[in-house]
Amino acid sequence: MATVTVEVYGRPYAVGCADGQEARVRDLAAQFNDRVQGVADQVGQVGDVRLFLMAALMLSDELAEAKRQAAVQNSGRAKAAAAAVAAPAANSEGVAEALNAVAAKIEKIVQTI
Repeated sequence: MATVTVEVYGRPYAVGCADGQEARVRDLAAQFNDRVQGVADQVGQVGDVRLFLMAALMLSDELAEAKRQAAVQNSGRAKAAAAAVAAPAANSEGVAEALNAVAAKIEKIVQTI
Protein backbone atom coordinates (compact mmCIF):
# COMPACT_ATOMS: atom_id res chain seq x y z
CA MET A 1 0.00 0.00 0.00
CA ALA A 2 1.33 3.40 -0.99
CA THR A 3 0.99 6.69 0.84
CA VAL A 4 0.52 9.96 -1.02
CA THR A 5 0.65 13.43 0.47
CA VAL A 6 -1.96 15.72 -1.06
CA GLU A 7 -2.80 19.32 -0.33
CA VAL A 8 -6.35 20.50 0.19
CA TYR A 9 -7.09 24.10 1.09
CA GLY A 10 -3.45 24.74 1.91
CA ARG A 11 -3.00 21.81 4.28
CA PRO A 12 -1.13 18.57 3.60
CA TYR A 13 -2.88 15.24 4.13
CA ALA A 14 -1.30 11.78 3.96
CA VAL A 15 -3.59 9.41 2.10
CA GLY A 16 -3.16 5.66 1.66
CA CYS A 17 -3.90 4.09 -1.69
CA ALA A 18 -3.21 0.98 -3.73
CA ASP A 19 0.18 0.77 -5.34
CA GLY A 20 0.12 2.43 -8.73
CA GLN A 21 -2.84 4.67 -7.86
CA GLU A 22 -0.79 7.58 -6.55
CA ALA A 23 -1.29 9.79 -9.61
CA ARG A 24 -5.04 9.14 -9.57
CA VAL A 25 -5.27 10.10 -5.90
CA ARG A 26 -3.31 13.30 -6.57
CA ASP A 27 -5.66 14.16 -9.45
CA LEU A 28 -8.75 13.55 -7.34
CA ALA A 29 -7.33 15.60 -4.48
CA ALA A 30 -6.58 18.45 -6.89
CA GLN A 31 -10.17 18.36 -8.15
CA PHE A 32 -11.49 18.35 -4.59
CA ASN A 33 -9.14 21.20 -3.66
CA ASP A 34 -10.53 23.23 -6.58
CA ARG A 35 -14.07 22.58 -5.36
CA VAL A 36 -13.21 23.52 -1.77
CA GLN A 37 -11.53 26.70 -2.98
CA GLY A 38 -14.63 27.56 -5.04
CA VAL A 39 -16.87 27.09 -2.01
CA ALA A 40 -14.55 29.24 0.09
CA ASP A 41 -14.68 31.96 -2.56
CA GLN A 42 -18.49 31.89 -2.43
CA VAL A 43 -19.13 31.67 1.31
CA GLY A 44 -15.92 32.94 2.87
CA GLN A 45 -13.98 31.34 5.69
CA VAL A 46 -16.35 29.11 7.64
CA GLY A 47 -13.79 26.55 8.79
CA ASP A 48 -12.13 23.69 6.98
CA VAL A 49 -14.61 21.05 8.08
CA ARG A 50 -17.61 23.04 6.85
CA LEU A 51 -15.88 23.89 3.57
CA PHE A 52 -15.02 20.23 3.05
CA LEU A 53 -18.56 19.18 3.92
CA MET A 54 -20.12 21.70 1.55
CA ALA A 55 -17.77 20.67 -1.26
CA ALA A 56 -18.52 16.98 -0.60
CA LEU A 57 -22.28 17.65 -0.67
CA MET A 58 -21.96 19.51 -3.96
CA LEU A 59 -19.99 16.62 -5.46
CA SER A 60 -22.52 14.11 -4.11
CA ASP A 61 -25.32 16.12 -5.71
CA GLU A 62 -23.51 16.12 -9.07
CA LEU A 63 -22.91 12.37 -8.79
CA ALA A 64 -26.57 11.70 -7.97
CA GLU A 65 -27.68 13.80 -10.95
CA ALA A 66 -25.23 12.02 -13.25
CA LYS A 67 -26.54 8.64 -12.04
CA ARG A 68 -30.14 9.77 -12.60
CA GLN A 69 -29.33 10.91 -16.13
CA ALA A 70 -27.49 7.65 -16.85
CA ALA A 71 -30.50 5.67 -15.61
CA VAL A 72 -32.82 7.66 -17.88
CA GLN A 73 -30.53 7.09 -20.85
CA ASN A 74 -30.18 3.38 -20.05
CA SER A 75 -33.95 3.09 -19.71
CA GLY A 76 -34.39 4.69 -23.11
CA ARG A 77 -31.82 2.33 -24.60
CA ALA A 78 -33.53 -0.67 -23.01
CA LYS A 79 -36.90 0.40 -24.43
CA ALA A 80 -35.36 0.90 -27.87
CA ALA A 81 -33.67 -2.50 -27.70
CA ALA A 82 -36.94 -4.16 -26.64
CA ALA A 83 -38.76 -2.48 -29.51
CA ALA A 84 -36.07 -3.62 -31.94
CA VAL A 85 -36.42 -7.19 -30.70
CA ALA A 86 -40.22 -7.06 -30.81
CA ALA A 87 -40.38 -5.58 -34.31
CA PRO A 88 -38.89 -8.60 -36.09
CA ALA A 89 -41.14 -10.88 -34.05
CA ALA A 90 -44.20 -8.90 -35.15
CA ASN A 91 -42.97 -8.97 -38.73
CA SER A 92 -42.41 -12.72 -38.47
CA GLU A 93 -46.00 -13.22 -37.36
CA GLY A 94 -47.23 -11.21 -40.34
CA VAL A 95 -45.05 -13.23 -42.72
CA ALA A 96 -46.29 -16.47 -41.20
CA GLU A 97 -49.91 -15.39 -41.66
CA ALA A 98 -49.23 -14.41 -45.27
CA LEU A 99 -47.55 -17.77 -45.94
CA ASN A 100 -50.48 -19.62 -44.39
CA ALA A 101 -52.90 -17.68 -46.60
CA VAL A 102 -50.84 -18.50 -49.71
CA ALA A 103 -50.65 -22.16 -48.68
CA ALA A 104 -54.45 -22.27 -48.29
CA LYS A 105 -54.92 -20.78 -51.78
CA ILE A 106 -52.48 -23.29 -53.24
CA GLU A 107 -54.36 -26.14 -51.57
CA LYS A 108 -57.64 -24.89 -53.10
CA ILE A 109 -56.03 -24.70 -56.53
CA VAL A 110 -54.61 -28.22 -56.18
CA GLN A 111 -58.04 -29.56 -55.14
CA THR A 112 -59.65 -28.15 -58.26
CA ILE A 113 -57.13 -29.78 -60.60
